[in-house]
Amino acid sequence: MRKITASTFVSLDGVMQAPGGPEEDPVGGFRFGGWVFNYWDEEAGKVIGELFARPFALLLGRRTYDIFAAYWPYQDDAIARAFNPATKYVATHRPESLSWQNSRALGPDIVAALRRIRQEDGPDLLIQGSGNLIQTLLAHDLIDEMTVLTFPLLLGAGKRLFEGGAAPRALKLARSAVSGTGVIVATYERGGQIRPGSFVSGQPSEAELERRRTWK
Repeated sequence: MRKITASTFVSLDGVMQAPGGPEEDPVGGFRFGGWVFNYWDEEAGKVIGELFARPFALLLGRRTYDIFAAYWPYQDDAIARAFNPATKYVATHRPESLSWQNSRALGPDIVAALRRIRQEDGPDLLIQGSGNLIQTLLAHDLIDEMTVLTFPLLLGAGKRLFEGGAAPRALKLARSAVSGTGVIVATYERGGQIRPGSFVSGQPSEAELERRRTWK
């Protein structure tokens, strides 16, 4: 069974829009494209290098696909040499316009397609960027592992990693590190169901009972 994994850059307030450069994704008047640049260091690069060192297929939303397809085929570095020959599964309504080599449209039912692909033999599926696609997969509990690089800055507005609608799920911290520039790198795996508890013991006060009635 193939895993679906995601890796993404986020600000401390959860924004993931346009980490790579000013022209990457200015939708909505976003002014801070390229916010990753001044925090990038050897530790962060090592994490990304390890992700790409294993066999993988890319899983991309259409906007991220277009950004990548206009850039990586024209580069010749380690990432380009990993991305260009990889199979790309793309969530798109325009399959005829997929021009990057080894690109495959997922079809109209993305969730059903990915459930089928997960059962096939092959490398794990690695999501890059693709916020809308991540939201869909979180809602259907289809992400097996997530590596989040949290950068020490607040962006205030922009597309966020968690916009709501994720299926409730406990997570397990599998690995973590902090870079020299303060980037927190955390990899999460499935951790089962959420198990609520309470620090309150003994009988609640009348004031507490009234609060509960008021807040129902």
